[in-house]
Amino acid sequence: MKIANKTLKYQTKSEFDFIDITEEVRKFVQESRIKNGLVNIQILHTSAGLIVNENEPLLLEDIKKNLENCSPASREYQHDDFSRRTVNVCPGECINGHSHCKAIHLLVNATLNIIKGELQLGQWQNIIFIELDRSRPRKIQLQIIGE
Repeated sequence: MKIANKTLKYQTKSEFDFIDITEEVRKFVQESRIKNGLVNIQILHTSAGLIVNENEPLLLEDIKKNLENCSPASREYQHDDFSRRTVNVCPGECINGHSHCKAIHLLVNATLNIIKGELQLGQWQNIIFIELDRSRPRKIQLQIIGE
């Protein structure tokens, strides 16, 4: 059994920055030379998400509206009350309770099959990272396990 790891790094542009990482994952699968196994794609953040879905502009707008309806930025969130919150507060902390609440509706990781050296995706499936907060540096870890 072989294991291969890689970290993808991005600087997102803004909230609802949709980044299609399918080709980078596919390239890593090919570079790994693992013929049969699994690739796990894991985001390392709590105010972002991952989807395996169609990369179609109107659908992405629908997803954006759906997430905004679930957790609008205009709602009050206890997480944003810095007069009460004492846990995990960093210098320059931003108001982003809405981002965390949106993230619970999305994936933190996706595990996909590799068969005969090819990433297995359906006809319209893409791997898409979604920024749910402001512009910031982000990391996505890939791990392939197989033979």
